[in-house]
Amino acid sequence: MDPTTASSYAASTAARALQARRRGRAGRDAVSGYLLISPAMVLLIVFVLLPALWIFWLSFQRWDLISGTSDYIGTANYERLLLRDDVFRKAVLQTVYFVVVTVPVSMGLGLFAAVLLNRSMPFRDLLRTLIFTPYVMPIVSTALIFSFIYHPDVGVLNAALNAVGVPKIDWLDSPRFVMPAIILYSVWQHTGYNAVIFLAGLANLPPELDEAARVDGARTWSRFWRLTWPLLSPTTYFVLLINLIGSFKVVQPILIFAGGVGGATSGGGGPDKAAETIGYYLYVQAFSFFHAGYAAAISVVLFLIILAITGLQMGVFSRRVFYR
Repeated sequence: MDPTTASSYAASTAARALQARRRGRAGRDAVSGYLLISPAMVLLIVFVLLPALWIFWLSFQRWDLISGTSDYIGTANYERLLLRDDVFRKAVLQTVYFVVVTVPVSMGLGLFAAVLLNRSMPFRDLLRTLIFTPYVMPIVSTALIFSFIYHPDVGVLNAALNAVGVPKIDWLDSPRFVMPAIILYSVWQHTGYNAVIFLAGLANLPPELDEAARVDGARTWSRFWRLTWPLLSPTTYFVLLINLIGSFKVVQPILIFAGGVGGATSGGGGPDKAAETIGYYLYVQAFSFFHAGYAAAISVVLFLIILAITGLQMGVFSRRVFYR
């Protein structure tokens, strides 16, 4: 074998050996990666995937949560829910009303608070803490406090309205005002969370862009609308997605303001069921009437509604998101 051929053979052998070592290293890295994520995957499968599949199977059953057996009834639960249940249709409309008002208002106020608190000012850290506090406080405690605020006779809100000549309003016992009262509470609760997320987004924006626009003579509103707002599109997209999903699943405020657990079988959902939502109706069917199969069908329909809206949002808004 001449020296040139021997050299080529040695080079190709070394290259194959190097590729084999790289494949071996990649295989070991893959195994290590799967081992690292395996605890999270086990928890996800046990506590999310399997219960979801069980709920889907349960939606085709008749089970009252008391008897030990269930009967397969096919699509009867879905037929009743979609074709004959007037309360569910009203709950869907009430949920859409809640989402359409709560989400944009809480996002707008959160963005305004974030822009305001992103500047240098006295007690800025204290103000940031105070605005985020409602989100981390126990919802039962804050909702009970608001129940006293909404009291028709001794409530602070009616006292303030009476001071400017507005007559007394029975907030939680009026079909006209019970949902606005719950919306007001939800906006107060979630505005701080939205503000914190927007603050994080503002902190990641390059300050030199705003400084350059300021030097060029751009005014505050122009800088926000043409510079800050487009750069915040990924944060806005995330906040919108989280708020939509959370608002469609609202249950706890309805339980406290509009009937509670004890009133779920009679007065639940507020006067004339004006505060009935899909999540609350699901809760009542499952834990007040013990219709587990019917509640499972409601949960599947709610999941499909949220999935459709999320898919529509991703298809429409994701193309408008600007990633640096």
